[in-house]
Amino acid sequence: YEVVTITGDERGAGTDANVFITLFGEYGITPKVHLASSRTAFEKGKTDVFRIRTHNVGLLKKIIEHDNTGMSASWFLDRVVVTDVLRPHLRFYFACNNWLSKTEGDGIFVRDLLGSTDPMDIPKDNKYLVSVFTADVKGSGTDADVFINIFGEAGDTERRLDSDKNNFEKSTEDKFTIDAPNLGKIRKITIGHNNKGSSAGWFADKVILDDMGNKVVYEFPINRWFALDEDDGKIQRDILVGANQPLEGGSFERALTDIFVVEIAALLSPLSRVTIGHDNDGLSAGWYCEKVVVYCPFTGIEQTFPCGKWLDEKEGDGLIERELYEMVSLRQKRQKHPWSLWIWTSDLPSAGTDADISFQVYGDKGKSDEIRLDNKSDNFEQGQIDKFMVELPDLGKLTKLRIWHEKRSAFAGWHLVTIIKTLTKEKYTFPCERWLDINEDDNEVVRELPATGDLIYRVTVCTGNFGGSGTDASVFLNLIGEQGDTGDRQLVNCKNNANKFEKGNFDEFIVEAVNLGPIRRLRIGHNGKGRGCGWYLGKVTVREEGQAEAHAVEFPCNWLDRYEDDGQIVRELVPFEDGQRLYINYHIAVKTGDIPGGSSDSNVFVKFYGEKGDSSKTMLVVSSNDLGNYFESGRVDIFTVETYDIGQINRLIIGHTNNGMNAGWFLDSVQIMVPVHGKNYMFPSHRWLCKDKADGKTEVEIYPSEIIELEQMNYEITVITGDVMFAGTNADVFIQIYGDKGKTEVITLQSRSNNYERNTIEIFKLQEDVFIVTAVDLGTLKKLRIRHDNSSSFSSWYLDRVEIVDTKDDTRYFFPCNRWLAVDEDDGQIARELVPVDEAFMRRDEEEGTGATLGLEQKMSTTYTVKIKTGEKKYAGTDANVFAILFGENDDTIINLKACKNYKNKFEQGMINEFTVEAVDLGDLEKLRIGHDNSGSPGWFLDWVEIDAPSQGQKMRFPCGRWLDKGEDDGAIVRDLYPAELQTELYTPVPYEIKIFTTDVFCAGTDADVSIVLYGQNGLCTQQKHLCVNKRERRMYFERAAEDMFIIELEDVGDVLEKIRIGHDNRGTNPGWHLDRVEIRRQLRKGKGSETTVFPCECWLAKSEDDGETVRELVPSYIITEKLMRDGTLKTSEIDVEDALEVHMYKVSVRTGDMYGAGTDANVFLTIYGDLGDTGERKLAKSENNKNKFERGEVDRFTIEAVDLGQVFKIRIRHDNSMLGADWYLDQVEVSDLETEEVYMFLCERWLSTKKEDKQIDRIFYVKVIPYHFSLSTGSDHDATTTARVYVIVIGPNDVETDRLWLDLPEGKTSFAAGSMDHFLCYGTDVGEIKRVELGHNGVTPESCWLVDELSVAVPTKGIMYIFPCKCWLAKDRGDGLTARLFNVLDSTTINIIRKVVYSATVVTGDVQYAGTDTNIFLTVYGANGSTEEMLLPKNGDFERDQEDTFVLEIDDIAPLKKIRVRIDGTGSRPDWFLDRMRNLNTEEEYLFTYENWLSSTKGPKRIKVCELPAVVDDEEMVEKTTYVIQVQTSDLAAGTDTNVFLIVFGEFGDTGTLPLKESGNRNKFERKTKDVFRFPDMLSLGELSKVRVWHDNKPAAAWHLDFIDVRDEAMDQTFRFPCDRWLAKNEDDGQIMRELACANNDSVDLSDKTEYEIATTTANTSDASTTENAWILLEGRKARSKEFVLENKKKKFLGAIDVFEFSSKHVGNIVSICIGHITKDGKKVKKEVFWHVLEVVVTEMELGNYFFHCDAQIPLTAKKDSFLTFECYKSVESFASKVRNLVPVKYGVIVITGDVKGAGTDSNVFITIYGVNGDSGRRELKKKFRNLFERGQTDSFVLEMLELGDLLRVKVEHDGSSPNGGWFLECVEVTNTATSVTTIFPCGKWLDANKADGQIQRVIYPKY
Repeated sequence: YEVVTITGDERGAGTDANVFITLFGEYGITPKVHLASSRTAFEKGKTDVFRIRTHNVGLLKKIIEHDNTGMSASWFLDRVVVTDVLRPHLRFYFACNNWLSKTEGDGIFVRDLLGSTDPMDIPKDNKYLVSVFTADVKGSGTDADVFINIFGEAGDTERRLDSDKNNFEKSTEDKFTIDAPNLGKIRKITIGHNNKGSSAGWFADKVILDDMGNKVVYEFPINRWFALDEDDGKIQRDILVGANQPLEGGSFERALTDIFVVEIAALLSPLSRVTIGHDNDGLSAGWYCEKVVVYCPFTGIEQTFPCGKWLDEKEGDGLIERELYEMVSLRQKRQKHPWSLWIWTSDLPSAGTDADISFQVYGDKGKSDEIRLDNKSDNFEQGQIDKFMVELPDLGKLTKLRIWHEKRSAFAGWHLVTIIKTLTKEKYTFPCERWLDINEDDNEVVRELPATGDLIYRVTVCTGNFGGSGTDASVFLNLIGEQGDTGDRQLVNCKNNANKFEKGNFDEFIVEAVNLGPIRRLRIGHNGKGRGCGWYLGKVTVREEGQAEAHAVEFPCNWLDRYEDDGQIVRELVPFEDGQRLYINYHIAVKTGDIPGGSSDSNVFVKFYGEKGDSSKTMLVVSSNDLGNYFESGRVDIFTVETYDIGQINRLIIGHTNNGMNAGWFLDSVQIMVPVHGKNYMFPSHRWLCKDKADGKTEVEIYPSEIIELEQMNYEITVITGDVMFAGTNADVFIQIYGDKGKTEVITLQSRSNNYERNTIEIFKLQEDVFIVTAVDLGTLKKLRIRHDNSSSFSSWYLDRVEIVDTKDDTRYFFPCNRWLAVDEDDGQIARELVPVDEAFMRRDEEEGTGATLGLEQKMSTTYTVKIKTGEKKYAGTDANVFAILFGENDDTIINLKACKNYKNKFEQGMINEFTVEAVDLGDLEKLRIGHDNSGSPGWFLDWVEIDAPSQGQKMRFPCGRWLDKGEDDGAIVRDLYPAELQTELYTPVPYEIKIFTTDVFCAGTDADVSIVLYGQNGLCTQQKHLCVNKRERRMYFERAAEDMFIIELEDVGDVLEKIRIGHDNRGTNPGWHLDRVEIRRQLRKGKGSETTVFPCECWLAKSEDDGETVRELVPSYIITEKLMRDGTLKTSEIDVEDALEVHMYKVSVRTGDMYGAGTDANVFLTIYGDLGDTGERKLAKSENNKNKFERGEVDRFTIEAVDLGQVFKIRIRHDNSMLGADWYLDQVEVSDLETEEVYMFLCERWLSTKKEDKQIDRIFYVKVIPYHFSLSTGSDHDATTTARVYVIVIGPNDVETDRLWLDLPEGKTSFAAGSMDHFLCYGTDVGEIKRVELGHNGVTPESCWLVDELSVAVPTKGIMYIFPCKCWLAKDRGDGLTARLFNVLDSTTINIIRKVVYSATVVTGDVQYAGTDTNIFLTVYGANGSTEEMLLPKNGDFERDQEDTFVLEIDDIAPLKKIRVRIDGTGSRPDWFLDRMRNLNTEEEYLFTYENWLSSTKGPKRIKVCELPAVVDDEEMVEKTTYVIQVQTSDLAAGTDTNVFLIVFGEFGDTGTLPLKESGNRNKFERKTKDVFRFPDMLSLGELSKVRVWHDNKPAAAWHLDFIDVRDEAMDQTFRFPCDRWLAKNEDDGQIMRELACANNDSVDLSDKTEYEIATTTANTSDASTTENAWILLEGRKARSKEFVLENKKKKFLGAIDVFEFSSKHVGNIVSICIGHITKDGKKVKKEVFWHVLEVVVTEMELGNYFFHCDAQIPLTAKKDSFLTFECYKSVESFASKVRNLVPVKYGVIVITGDVKGAGTDSNVFITIYGVNGDSGRRELKKKFRNLFERGQTDSFVLEMLELGDLLRVKVEHDGSSPNGGWFLECVEVTNTATSVTTIFPCGKWLDANKADGQIQRVIYPKY
């Protein structure tokens, strides 16, 4: 934005205060931006121009500015003009014409200015009258300055309220008028004071705010102290409208609930806390508050704030006010929304009513309940508007409103108009303008008011011809259609009979309603009053007005009489032609509580809601058990309601009408029996429904606690003990059966002496009792749990199976087990969960003669594997009996820790013991309780417990790290452990049945540990699973010719198994193994059955056989499918796998670094990952080319056979740290796929060592990754340090995220120390645009607490950096207890940094004697689009003779590369270096730089330490060689110099570097009026030249007046002149001894001339992307807008390629956006949708440069140019000629602000380099005579002259550390271009100190936009 301020021409109008501006726009608000200025800004009558860069806030509404500091702060501002620079037509004018001053005008120095795009339009302000009431309390007045901030819907405004001596005194009212923009509805105020003066404390009573423009008065009650030594010590408070809410009208009696409606002006829900108290007045003021429940209708959140304490001066702690905090577990969310209901009563005589009004709202998603509006004495009066707040469910779009009243009142007639609107700005109007009166209009008291259209229904009621069939009762009718219903309508006005409902009558009525859709049913009834109220209704016919009689719908009926038929007087009728019974009977049993006064005389009603709809509100008037007087204490009344089938009932509403002497009623419970569904619903209530008791409610909504099936069942249970030695048991056996409708209780199958003997069958018949829960019909059986109590000496039991017969339908369920229930057998469990298996699978096994192959069908996902780690501390083990209880969301279970799977002697020091447990599904695991009985030598140090829960797909770690010992720690021997979120692994479990077939050959079996990994598609794989858990199992399985089956739960890898990896560890006595095949069986996802995939192997896995491999990857050959058919048979099919993956050979080359100690003797392991899978970990055992592998500087080659991995993207490499020389410096790994000939390079360049770098011996390296730079600042608190391991996860759109990037500290650093700053470089997945960043650590102990001050994340490849202000603890016992936090980029400061490209650079040292070096080598890279700064090449050891060293370099995006400059500094013991060549490689192009010579001051022909090498691409040099002849003309003044002069020439291809002007044709150089000529041969040409930088070293001190410099390029045969005519002298001119001179050869461009534009469009390469029609484009520039250019589609353009068009046009200046359309060639109408998919557009203007527009959009085809898409320029590349034209000398003002912290100042020499789009300033020293610079809190300003740099990109600030107090805290740097008045601010806020933060004494800082 360009901001122009015009200071007024008043006396003293100027200011030296700091001026700030905040822009308020339609998209948001900018931060407060400082209008950084020179000393002469804001002077009287002056116009100042500023450029500020911030985010786009759209159309501007208002601005605000100024801080009242400085000597003469007062400022008279005339106006401000703000222009959007990118969209110059958006210009806003803000009139002020007022003082911003404490002492002038109205004393306001902060103003809100309203803007307009019309310079003549002056927006009107609003006035607010603020009345401040100071309370009548001792010492309540204040002398401090009081300020107020008013917050409204449209913004806020802050003001100081005049505080002269007489304001804010005790018991006074002070009034102030505030001019401000219209803020809309006021939400809150902030009021406070600055605590100045002798008596600053202030007790404010209230504030009244009169919004004079909108004529609204707001009251803000306060009644609080604003004082540091009173109340809560606050001197500033936020006050809401009506903040402290008096709860008036409450009873607050014992055991009573009081309900209040509280309205406030702000939406606070969900609340964090509430304050409740009382004023202590009255006789018995003490109050015991149980709890406060707050429900907010706007959010639907109901929160409970428990109190449970006295608010009484004489009880407890004596407090009468308490802060309550929410019990979050009780929070509920209701699905209702608040609406405002406004009702207008017409202004007609007698239009008002005293009746109670009810209404119901209908929408396209349903309808609301009936809602009653209480008619207080002054509601619904003639000509009045009544406003109500009501809650409605989500009804979608509202369609109608039904409104009615009770006509009982003497003044019930009512004439109304109504409107309803929501607070979400939706608005619905329902006009009425009719009477609701039995004596007016059509005598109706019910109206349906449509939101759209209305309809008339003709209803004919046919009374039967039976005797006594007529009625005199009041009849009502409700029509129910697909889109709603009419509600109950009284049938009053009969159109054809005066005497209605008589025997044989056909009575016709008109019902007005909105469109209900087809009428599906109707409800009709009467009130049962009168002597002859019984009525036989024959039928009802309904038709829409205007339709033929033939379309009438007929509804047959019956008696509506309490003494006929079933006694019902209300019925729901369905159409005759439906011929189906849509209505069913519901039997309602209502139990009244057996407590005194519990009975009721009132009329009770009920309404229930089901999954298919809801019933009508039904009065319970005729009891089925006819006990006479209903609802008496302790009685059960049963009623039958016949209504439409609403499906399963989910809630009901029951209540009473509150009539009668004893209306109050205690409802105990409701039971609803639905015989048709066979269900019994239990609704517990146990509460009062009484106006005078509890919460005063007379109706309640209740939900079923239990749904019981009505039928009783018999089950026959057969238990079969297996035919195994000692299979029987003498213990008691228990069983529990689960079905899809419920479960039984635990049933004891009592053991007699000979029960459960080997191979026996026991039969038990269980008679279920109707009154106990076990009697319910379980439905289809799902599982059973069977166990024994292990109570006798022979308890072990081998259970074969359980069979259960459901005697109702004679269904037999088979539950196979085939396992031990024994502590000392199998897995040690004495409880099993069994699932039913289809009979066909059982019969199959009987036919095949096998009994143990049903593993997959009977597998349950409720097995938990428990690992317990005993600590490494001395005496950590225990002999005590350890127990554990696992708590889940649904249940808990005791874990049997007797049978350990891997150690006989358990819980020894450092040991990990493994156990398994099968349990009822516990739900989500919440905690683990573990302890011991303190027997034996009991002390135990428990490290952690890990639980693998496949049923939940979780492996959870429960850290402990504490003693369970009476004499250690806190003495506890039982601890509750909770899962560590960071250490939880998630997966989706699937049971697999794996059969391993060992071949029948000699020595085929193995005792080794066999493991397997399964792979699905796209590289999805399971964890490596070991098939045996202990040595016993390893000896038992995998014998010669054996078939071994395992049931294991692994991650779900999808439907297709692409390969498996199987192998062993080569241990044991006979490890060699000949594997025949592997079969893997899974259950089908759809239908019953299984799929078996067969993987043939038929080869050895043995070190001494075949190829010596012990790991094989197998691909499937065929698949066998077994499917259970509907007739109960099994169908088997076999399919060959035709497209199995191929086996590839991968050649792996491992290069060990060439430095001291780089080799290793440890065992090295490698895993290669591709997008189709991975190789698994392979040991790199035998090098193909070296006997002694992994030696220093050597390359070792290995061959790995694996199934096709697809595109390789990462490797994992590690060693086992064995042998003496284990440390290993890995240089690189190259993986070559021999089949596809693709090569994947992994640059490593890291130690794998426990002693060096980050002490890691396991590393992962990637191909497709980008670098992320992280900087972390730790807080300066004394305990802010952490030793924990820190990680970062970067998250992009759609939750794409990197792996956890561990920030491991460098060698020598052990912690993130307080006050330190640490930098890290990590490589991770490119997540796209960063959305969030997670920062955390793995510490769970108190010493791992960490206070994070700031996190910065830089992504150089994107050119962006995010700075997150953290200032929070990551600690278990600090703050909120979190050790990980998510930071949103919206909360960060975003900074644009230089975009980088990652290059792989290889340096080759020559093969000559002494070629190697240990000196420092520096590299500078030059490209067509700029150059890099000089980079130090990192040393991985020395650069040795004939060695290739490869580096990953992040280089500025300056491609294509032109040349490099290599420099050595000559340090080290071997300073000379023979450079052979360098290679620079990025993803697109390879550049070669050849030198083949010495860099040395003593060797080689040139004796130089710097060289420039041209880039060679495809054998072509990018830059040619030339000779530069430089002529320096000294002026005709006393101008000569004897100092050393230096020069740098800048051009199209970079610069020459520093050229010392030493050898001239003149013996005495740079003398007055002489021309000195210098010749520099063999230079790389710079192309067109742009500028030179010339300076001297002032030794001896001298003045030199330079006239000009000519530079001649002999290869181009062109001379470039650089005029100067200035002094280079400390004591002349501006005192500068460095000048930048622009080239005078370039002609200026006239932008008024026409120019040529080249437009290149890229069409997407997809089938539907192209078009045969034309396109058009329009260019929007900063100067003008072009005409529309038609891109004519000739010669088949727009076909998935780049198309180029050329146009001549007027100059539009720099292009900021383009508009693209897609138009028909002939202008005809478009018949079908056609799109052109354009990817990118590049616009080129030769003089100005290239403009890039990223589109990737589909442009729709239209006939006219009125439809188009707009795209903004995302990148522009300015042409070199354009840059040169902009090079004019400019003075830059540099302001350096030193921080105001202890020790911030420095006495060192400070230097600055400023970088812009046109180049850099060079390193300039910041010096001033007679001034002590850079002191604490000081602002120092400097003026530097240089050539125009363009938009500033960054500055580098450094000091030389020359003073003892070298440390410096730099706050920020401001650089102002004095020619344009544009100021750029570079915030730093960091130390430049060798001993603080990160130890850096130079910083590169970027502008904050």
